[in-house]
Amino acid sequence: MRPILCSVLVLLGWQTAFGQAVAQQPPRQRPNILFISLDDLNDWVGVMGGHPQAKTPHLDRLANSGVLFTNAHCAAPACNPSRTAILSGIAPNRSGLYQNTQSMRKVLPDAVLLPRYFSNHGYWSAGSGKILHYVIDAASWDDYFPNKQKENPFPRTLYPKTRPLSLPRGGKWQYVETDWGPLEATDQEFGGDYLVSQWVSDQLSRKHDQPFFLACGIYRPHEPWFVPKKYFDDFPLEEIQLPPGYLEDDLNDLPPAGKRRGPNRYFPHIRSLGKWKEGIQGYLASIAFADAMLGRVLDALERGPNADNTVVVLWSDHGWHLGEKQHWQKFTGWRVCTRVPLIMRVPKGTTGLQDGTRAGATCDQPVNLLSLYPTLVELAGLPAKADNDGPSLVPLLKDPQTAWPHASVTFLGEPGSFGLSTKDLRLIQYANGDAELYDIKQDPHEWRNLAGRPECQADLQRLRAMSPTEFVELIREK
Repeated sequence: MRPILCSVLVLLGWQTAFGQAVAQQPPRQRPNILFISLDDLNDWVGVMGGHPQAKTPHLDRLANSGVLFTNAHCAAPACNPSRTAILSGIAPNRSGLYQNTQSMRKVLPDAVLLPRYFSNHGYWSAGSGKILHYVIDAASWDDYFPNKQKENPFPRTLYPKTRPLSLPRGGKWQYVETDWGPLEATDQEFGGDYLVSQWVSDQLSRKHDQPFFLACGIYRPHEPWFVPKKYFDDFPLEEIQLPPGYLEDDLNDLPPAGKRRGPNRYFPHIRSLGKWKEGIQGYLASIAFADAMLGRVLDALERGPNADNTVVVLWSDHGWHLGEKQHWQKFTGWRVCTRVPLIMRVPKGTTGLQDGTRAGATCDQPVNLLSLYPTLVELAGLPAKADNDGPSLVPLLKDPQTAWPHASVTFLGEPGSFGLSTKDLRLIQYANGDAELYDIKQDPHEWRNLAGRPECQADLQRLRAMSPTEFVELIREK
């Protein structure tokens, strides 16, 4: 046989054998998804620099192992509309769910939520703790702790026998959970997020017959800020520093709609009682406790059999004011309330991102939690869902510095009011036409409203041109 012909036959035989071997190999299992939320957490995270005294070693550790989005924003600055948008993939201005008082299933009776979508495509979907707003939505999950049929996402939690403990009621207007204080209890005795982290850790510690979508809803630092005393001890009251974003006369340059939305009764009530630093201490302690519970979950993942094939995503539903803009709580369009921690870690070999994410990467492009649904669907190699409103973040996970033409919109509690974030600028537009404009590179705390300055009108009009124009009506309870 001629040498050339022999070589060709050998090559063809090798290719055939290789092709058969590839065909006989089982396809790589789709990645698991670990979906972690922390409630009411602003940027008081070590790697985000929001408060110099924040202690979050496990949040920092996760960020240093994946991609930290430093310009991520919620879809709404309240639990129910934010979480509904994340889990449904539908923005508030399209769903009509703008407020906490609305019922998700009355507004979106047929929405296929994220865990159910994964279950419909071969995943085992399970969760624990607060993922939706005080409901579980049992039909969306294969398993849940506590029992999903009870529709109560909270396990037993220790609270003081007599309440309020630290903050006397200012009136019927005051949310009963606005209170704080140290508990003489261990983490185990406290229960709550400890039990959530334990149940999630147990799932991470065993092998599964199916890929899993596993949600971990850590409730702290949501009010009330009661956690074991050892977390308060880390923040001596005499050393507490005020929020870096606080400015006494910060309301002077706001339009009427902004001045109405800023001050509320909580902040002057807390100050009048000399409780401001106590409140900050309670929030910092609750963050530290939540971080410790996160550490338990991350340790279980790393020690268990699923570490190399699990996408980890961590988010908070919205931020929180502790006096900035004379405000206490949430519900506003300012950056302290819309900007949230968002961290994603994707292992190599993941279906939708073969190279995985680079450890310690940061991305300052404006992104939104609405993008979590399409991002996770793409990473898992599932069919795209047509009614998702946010763009997938996979291009930014691949290259955090890639071009990103999108703005991030946070919808306030009524149609027509929203905050819009780009890489350098922020617009807050109110339904009555009032506006605020901020240069967040030069003014990260939004102390100088530029909307009325002639030299800034081009920027104002450019952001308005990027803004949403359609808002379905607020669907109120009957």
